[in-house]
Amino acid sequence: MKFFVDTADTAEIRDLAETGLLDGVTTNPSLVHKSGRDFMEVVKEICGIVPGPVSAEVVALDHDGMMREAEILRKIADNIAVKVPLTVDGLKTCKKLTSDGTMVNVTLCFSANQALLAAKAGASFVSPFVGRHDDVGYPGMELIADIRLIYDNYDFRTEILVASVRNPIHIHDAAKLGADVMTAPPAVIRQLFRHPLTDNGIKAFLADWEKTGQSIG
Repeated sequence: MKFFVDTADTAEIRDLAETGLLDGVTTNPSLVHKSGRDFMEVVKEICGIVPGPVSAEVVALDHDGMMREAEILRKIADNIAVKVPLTVDGLKTCKKLTSDGTMVNVTLCFSANQALLAAKAGASFVSPFVGRHDDVGYPGMELIADIRLIYDNYDFRTEILVASVRNPIHIHDAAKLGADVMTAPPAVIRQLFRHPLTDNGIKAFLADWEKTGQSIG
């Protein structure tokens, strides 16, 4: 399972990249706004930090507008994945871009049928939003299970990128279902490292080591 971080905070990205566990980055207009920085500047910097896919989203809603923006975005770096919404114009843009060899992340997916359309349009990634599904009383992981089954039935190459991840349980369940990628905020990724038994074990080991009166080196 690939780990992407969902942020436009370059300091957070650098810190997580140093673990060697980060495979890519997803951004969106809201995250860039939160960073308070110039959109093109921050995306270019992120592309230099992480060699894997970096999703940068178009804001136009029509096909021609999306294509104009995509032309600008994909010139930033070779690892740009142009992010488009799951609409008719978005899928039309996806088909055109992937035919030219550009990575495309189709976002705002909320049904298995939508994911099927994204795969048929040649999407590199489809981003189903599990947390937002949970918010309205529909189990988001059921959507992931349905998409996984459909994609496996037809051997689609589109990668399932689990988005709107709110907690470590989302990541755990997505991995069990065979999702290809998950993207989560930095704080959620850091929660994966933590366990009280690990902390207690370290504390006990250090206490016993101190009693020996020894040192390493």
